[in-house]
Amino acid sequence: MEHKHQYDSNGKQLCCSPQEEKIDKNANKLLKEEKHSSEDGHSHGHSDDDGHDHGSTDKTTFEMFLPAIISLTILLAGIGMDNFFPQQWFTGWVRIVWYAAAYAPVGLPVLKEAYESIMKGDVFSEFFLMSIATIGAFIIGEYPEGVAVMLFYAVGEVFQTLAVTRAKSNIKALLDQRPDEVTILENNTPKTIKAKEAKIGDIIQLKSGEKLALDGELISDSASFNTAALTGESKPDTKNKGEVVLAGMINLQTVAQIKITTAYEDSKLSKILELVQNATSQKAPTELFIRKFARIYTPIVVVLAILICVVPYFFVDNYIFRDWLYRALIFLVISCPCALVISIPLGYFGGIGAASRNGILFKGSNFLDKIAEIQNVVMDKTGTMTEGVFEVQEVNINPAFDKTELLQMVNTLESNSTHPVATAIHQYVGEINQSLNFQNVEEIAGHGLKANVKGDELLVGNFKLMDKFNVNYDINPADIIYTVIAIAYQGKFAGYITIADSIKEDAKLTVEKLHNLNVKATMLSGDKGTVVKYVAQQLGIDNAFGDLLPEDKVNKVKEIKSKNESVAFVGDGVNDAPVVALSDVGIAMGGLGSDATIETADVVIQDDRPSKIPMAINIGKKTKQIVWQNIILAFVVKAIVLVLGAGGLATMWEAVFADVGVALLAILNAVRIQKMKF
Repeated sequence: MEHKHQYDSNGKQLCCSPQEEKIDKNANKLLKEEKHSSEDGHSHGHSDDDGHDHGSTDKTTFEMFLPAIISLTILLAGIGMDNFFPQQWFTGWVRIVWYAAAYAPVGLPVLKEAYESIMKGDVFSEFFLMSIATIGAFIIGEYPEGVAVMLFYAVGEVFQTLAVTRAKSNIKALLDQRPDEVTILENNTPKTIKAKEAKIGDIIQLKSGEKLALDGELISDSASFNTAALTGESKPDTKNKGEVVLAGMINLQTVAQIKITTAYEDSKLSKILELVQNATSQKAPTELFIRKFARIYTPIVVVLAILICVVPYFFVDNYIFRDWLYRALIFLVISCPCALVISIPLGYFGGIGAASRNGILFKGSNFLDKIAEIQNVVMDKTGTMTEGVFEVQEVNINPAFDKTELLQMVNTLESNSTHPVATAIHQYVGEINQSLNFQNVEEIAGHGLKANVKGDELLVGNFKLMDKFNVNYDINPADIIYTVIAIAYQGKFAGYITIADSIKEDAKLTVEKLHNLNVKATMLSGDKGTVVKYVAQQLGIDNAFGDLLPEDKVNKVKEIKSKNESVAFVGDGVNDAPVVALSDVGIAMGGLGSDATIETADVVIQDDRPSKIPMAINIGKKTKQIVWQNIILAFVVKAIVLVLGAGGLATMWEAVFADVGVALLAILNAVRIQKMKF
């Protein structure tokens, strides 16, 4: 039997490193495809399949730095013999060969990359710029500077690789959340098989410390699970018999048995992995601009460098080719767009990684930009700001009707619905009376249910349903704070049931944080107006509207957008699909509970905590801030040194700082977001 990972209560792997085990083949294929695309943080204007990969390496950090260490050692020895410990033999071809030896470990890989890029039709790559600049330095006899430029460039490349690898660690950790094998019970005998071979209906035996590979239903009496892989929260979650458990959850206590209910590739974790893997395919406008800019900018720079070298011949009296060629080479080194095209995608990738670590999944870096600019958060009530767990508060039935019989009819009719209200009624009334025979059952959107039973019409819903069918009632619904389920039978008002939902513990803090971000909060709900306003007052929400049909919600969002204000809508992503489509950013709460939320929303909050909404906005704002800091840093420093270089006031050492130095500063700035607490 093959080795299976073991985990502690915090989700930390106790045995081998995740990097030592193979990653699931399909997910690994996605990761490899992503590594060859520009979102690996290092496109530099060359083709996406050029093989230049910052994100994948099996080498240790020492092995990655070894060529640079060898080059630096030989270079320092050469500089020492040139300036501090002169040697008579260190001249002519010996000196050239010595510095060539220093150049080879760091320069040959870049020359190879330049050649391969040219063969693929991408001439003006960073490798080409570095190659002609350093070879040019050798031609004019500036051997130490030629080596130094390539050496610092190689060191920068290693730091870039390490930075991208770190940025991808969250995805790699997620990929390892899905075990390769499961132990199933065949005739009560444990048997280990590949997870992909497990079928719906099989019984999984999950030992303490093992991670579940497929979604299923708990058939043991109870079990406690760590859900950190899915929600970002390590707090144990106790499940009871019959409840849903999801792939990626870690069993914390005794052996549990789970009946598989979903195919391996259709599990919630599979969908989340696919979402995160593809997150960088949707680029932010800033990132798209920089990519296009680099493709145009680099050829222009090469032409300008040639002009710097040649044009002065016609205007300068004491023209010395070597001096102007040196200036042109400095110009080329300075102008390499490394800092921009590395740090900007890396910044966005870091933002997506920081969000996923906190249980927030962005479907693309463009949504990080959009959410940073959000001015209004429009939210649903039930399941978003409230627990979505209703309990019956009061049952008021007209004495003219048999209360027990009427409640049984209501309970049986509502059993066709998955709405939390139906669940509350079922918990209150008890078992469903299967002997009742309903005909012409009809759900009226935004109103309730209608059916015929025992030859008479039964209506169960809100008071708009009563008005629709001209049922007279002698109470004022506005006087009742709670959600009210009105009942009519035989064309007469039979009474009502009140149901209450509790507010989530972090809901009030959520609204306070939104206000601190200068974001207005609006609540839209199909629930009773008095209930919606009561909840809104408790939370400090700016505007609240109840008794809304789906089209009413759309109209309310349109009103906000007509003021040229951006809107994020937070809901379940299913019933509110029209509003999600209309909003600038659609946020799904409780994404693990519904496949449709993962499909329709732009941002998925994996647990039900509304406090993740302002956190997502904060991550978007901080990501955008870091990206613009890098853009300004790169442009300002390069512009200054370019002018100095063209005027002969900057040497190759300043050029190295303007290129590799600024790139490293930008990378260090970009990875900061991964350490931030939101």
